This record gives sequence, C-alpha cells and structure tokens, in this order.
Amino acid sequence: MATRKIALLGVLIALCVVGRIVFASIPNVQPVTAIIIICAFWMGPVSGVILAVGTTFATNLVLGTGMWTFTQIFAWSIIGLLSGAIGIWFKRIPVFILSIYAGLCGLFFGFVFSIQNMIVGGFPFWPYYLAGLPFDINHAVGNVVFFIVLYPILSKLLNERAPFIIKRKESLAQYQMSSTYKK
Repeated sequence: MATRKIALLGVLIALCVVGRIVFASIPNVQPVTAIIIICAFWMGPVSGVILAVGTTFATNLVLGTGMWTFTQIFAWSIIGLLSGAIGIWFKRIPVFILSIYAGLCGLFFGFVFSIQNMIVGGFPFWPYYLAGLPFDINHAVGNVVFFIVLYPILSKLLNERAPFIIKRKESLAQYQMSSTYKK
C-alpha cells in the first residue's frame, strides 16, 4: 500500500473519530458508517476495512472499550467490504439509492449488535432487537442524512485531490450521478 494512501486513510480515520466524538451525545447518530460507505465505494473494500478497524480502535480509546468493540469492527468491516464491492461492480448508482443503502446499513449494524448481545449477554433476541429498534432507526436516518451531505464533498475531494487511490474504473467526471450530485 502506497504511503500516500496510508496517510489519506489516517486522515479519514481522524475525520471519523472527530465525527463520532462530536455526535456522541445523540444516541446512534454519527457519521462513521456514512464515511466508511463513501470511502469504501471509491477506494475499495480493503480501505473500507482499514477505516472500520482504525476508527473503532481510536474512538473506543476515548468513548470506552468493551465487548462491543469487536462487534463494531465486524459490522463496520462487513459494511466496508460490501460498499467496496458495490463500488467495483456497479458503474452507475443514483445517490438516492446509495443513501437508502446507507440507511439499511444502520439497521444491519443494530441487527448485528442484537445477535452479539443474544450470544454474549444471554438476552432473548426479539425483545432485545425490538427494544433497540428506535436507536437503529436513529442510526439509519443519521446515515442517510450524513451520506447525502458528505457524499458530494468526499467524492469530489477523493477524485480531485487523491485520484491515485480510486479503485473505480472511471473517474467522477465520467460517473455523473443521475440525481443529487452534479459536478
């Protein structure tokens, strides 16, 4: 991995850390999932996993570490892998569809946590999952909002300032979105 790409991933991890800490007072609303989705979409699945692992370790040093740390790494890594694969496989996806995908990733994140708490904590799955659903909906709505706000900004920055890391076959100029983002 090139030095410039490692440095860029470090900056993106720092952005995730600051965003997660700033929004820590709002339950389950933080920009980390949206940033992982956007960066993995443009930079590839491995970058998504590196971003997920680095962000989790760094933020949990400040916000606290526990049994949830590895579940966060797992869930965000799966989201990063899938987002990176989507970025490689599909050439044209409207921002609207990607923002719905970001919302579904928030629901997936909560689902994974419910499974973890069933296994580790011995909680019955459905009551625990249903009790946490309002928080998962917060996460989903937050992801959609952060995605819509951050996608044009991060996509433009990654394409103009760091084209060497883009894993997509075409540049942003060739990838004109059919809805929100226009160059």
